[in-house]
Amino acid sequence: RTMAQLQKNHTLSSEFIIVGFGDLAELQIFFFGLFLIMHVVTLAGHTAIVLITLIDSCLQTPMYFFLRNLSTIEICYILVIVPNMLANFLSRSQRMPLLGCALQMHLFIALGGAECFLLAAMAYDRFVAICNPLRYTVVITRALCLQMLTLACISGFALSLTLTTVIFLLPFCQSHEINHFFCDIPAVLFLACSDTRANEIAVFLVCMLILLIPFLLILLSYAFIIAAILRIHSADGRSKAFSTCAGHLLVSVLHYGCAIFIYIRPKSCYTPEQDKIVSLIYTNVTPMLYPMIYSLRNKEVKGALRRLLQSYNQMRQQPNAR
Repeated sequence: RTMAQLQKNHTLSSEFIIVGFGDLAELQIFFFGLFLIMHVVTLAGHTAIVLITLIDSCLQTPMYFFLRNLSTIEICYILVIVPNMLANFLSRSQRMPLLGCALQMHLFIALGGAECFLLAAMAYDRFVAICNPLRYTVVITRALCLQMLTLACISGFALSLTLTTVIFLLPFCQSHEINHFFCDIPAVLFLACSDTRANEIAVFLVCMLILLIPFLLILLSYAFIIAAILRIHSADGRSKAFSTCAGHLLVSVLHYGCAIFIYIRPKSCYTPEQDKIVSLIYTNVTPMLYPMIYSLRNKEVKGALRRLLQSYNQMRQQPNAR
């Protein structure tokens, strides 16, 4: 009997139960439909940006190179979380193996971290473009862009691997119910049955490297950018310079704001329901807004989209003409 009990405990400890939104049973189908539509719109928006910046010859600049890769990372990021979340709406609770949970955490931290570093690289690109325009083509070369992208991805994945390992080495000997819709850091850390202070310090240090330092560098870049824009004499020049930065600044504030709220605080401040709402925003709402933010204020993207639609219509009309 003792052996059977040990095997049962081992089986229990090798998987988690994702609680999701089990307390909103009567609204599950409504939320499934709503977030499925948002998911499709988000994927379509980011895929459109990737295709437009690849195809259009006018968008082969460093700014659009970074934007294309940012959208690619965003597509991967939401695919790690949202399909599981949608499946969770259709079932009361979803079982996830411990390794599956660890893999999901590793991927979303890695992709989120790469996005944070890439946003910092984009801020540097805008800083050089506006504060030192004459040297822009000399400083921001294709080689530098590729190096910054590679460094952003490697840093994100290395820091994520460290953090995921630190968290999943903890013993989870009590409840295995994650009160969340995915394997998020605070929700998993909350289940650990040993002293987690050292792990919390590790989480804080990694979050400092991924979130606070890049965000402070972005804010510093924009302090110089705004100062340079204010020195431009013509109103048209100021408006044009600001329009190239406004989208990036807004996306940075949304991305870092939500992430800093969730991850840079002690375990004692963990509030599951509040965390779920904020997580819903930064995994579903803000990724859907990013393509709109980048394209609505950007004449080049709108022009490229118009040209793409015109060429598509011409291709459709040619067979009919025959």
